[in-house]
Amino acid sequence: MACDITAGRKVPCKDIIGGITRIWFVNFGDMGTVTETDDAISDMTGTFSAYQYDVKGTSNLEQAINSSRDTGTTFFEQTLTLSLPKLSKEDNKEVKLLSYGRPHIVIEDYNSNFILAGLDYGCEVTGGSIATGAAMGDFSGYSLTMVGSEKKPANFILNGTSADPFAGMSSATVTIVVGTNS
Repeated sequence: MACDITAGRKVPCKDIIGGITRIWFVNFGDMGTVTETDDAISDMTGTFSAYQYDVKGTSNLEQAINSSRDTGTTFFEQTLTLSLPKLSKEDNKEVKLLSYGRPHIVIEDYNSNFILAGLDYGCEVTGGSIATGAAMGDFSGYSLTMVGSEKKPANFILNGTSADPFAGMSSATVTIVVGTNS
C-alpha cells in the first residue's frame, strides 16, 4: 500500500538551531518543470528570477498537517511569517505586488536547509500590517503572513547554497536579485 511507512527514527543529536536567515520569492509558474527525487527537489527547467530577502528575528516557517479520517484527505498548510523592518516607498510597492500574487518561496534556515513552499499552488499573503510604531523603540515596518496549501510538506531543495539556493538545478537558468539597503 502506498501509505505504509518505510523507515524508523532515532532521537537526533542536539546540533541544530531554529530560525530562518533568508528567503527568495519566485513568481508563480516560472520554475518550469520541477523534478522530485525521494520527495526532494533535484532539478527545474525554468528561466526565472529569484528575489532575495534577508530576514532575522521573528520570521519563521511553520507547516500544519491537516488530515481528516472522515473525508479521507490530507494537506499541508505552509505558513511563513515575515517581519521586515523599515518602511520605504520601494518596499510598499513590492509588498503590494506580493499581496496581489502567489509566489513560490524558497526558505533558508540556519541549518543550511533550503525548503520550497508553495510548489504546486503558490503562497498567498493572507494578512499582515504596515506599521510605524508608537514609541521610539517600537517596530516600524512590514509584517506579512503568507500561506500555501499543498499536497505534500514543503520540499527540500538538493545542493542549494547561501549564494544560490538553485545551484543544484542544472536545467534551470536563475537570476538571483539581491535587495538593496535603503
